Amino acid sequence: MYQIIKVLNNNAILAYHNENERILLGKGIGFGKKQGERFDKIQGAKVYALEAGEKRSSAVNAVNVIEPVYLEAVGRIIDEAEMVFDSINRGILLPLADHIAFAVKREQEENIYIPNPFIPDIKLLFDKEYGVALKGREIIEEMTGCRISDDEVGFIALYIHSGLSNEHVSETLKTTRIIDETIKIIENQMGKKLETESLSCIRLISHLYYMLVRTRTGEGVNINLNDFMEANYPRANETARMVCEYMEEAMGKPIAKEEIGFLAVHIQRAAV
Repeated sequence: MYQIIKVLNNNAILAYHNENERILLGKGIGFGKKQGERFDKIQGAKVYALEAGEKRSSAVNAVNVIEPVYLEAVGRIIDEAEMVFDSINRGILLPLADHIAFAVKREQEENIYIPNPFIPDIKLLFDKEYGVALKGREIIEEMTGCRISDDEVGFIALYIHSGLSNEHVSETLKTTRIIDETIKIIENQMGKKLETESLSCIRLISHLYYMLVRTRTGEGVNINLNDFMEANYPRANETARMVCEYMEEAMGKPIAKEEIGFLAVHIQRAAV
């Protein structure tokens, strides 16, 4: 049973469901509805839970200050993501709508643009998410008249990835930042600018990402190439060792020694 907390507009409702807040979106679902009204379901409405860990007071306050058009826009972006990925955590609705609303206000009223230096990494790591974010930009422009920057498209891609992985956006951004720094280390040590669009570089960046995932989860690797790489490709192996040391410091977690040789293989392939 739902009970309406607030009718946001004709297409959006904030309601209680089993003592938890839910946002309902759908064409015309708010028309004629009143605060306190109860119902079992509304035909055509899509239900969005609040992000896990969201405080009730902050969530309700956020809904009160976000223009409903941004909730509707993000609802459509989530629909786009579901067509690509089948399922996504709809709990990203509120934080992403809040982010977009603030970005639009900042760009339109204050002419302030927040740079996103990790766009190349985001495109490589989260290519499908970025594609959805590009469609999201068109949706936002259609509904608000504002065309957000490429930097903001990158941030939206991170939110979409968060909804797919249940990884907080800040953690995904930290991962991207670490990978960006490791690429600089590799380029400096190997004396070569990597071709980011090459297959070998894409595989290297993907390997770095899953290295970080394995380190967070404590998962090991079942292959030890350290001695082979040190004997045959000492420069790549030393570079991999330096990268692992940097990652350990940045993450505050130890990285399995077997990762060094495994990473060195990818460095050698990308930097030759």
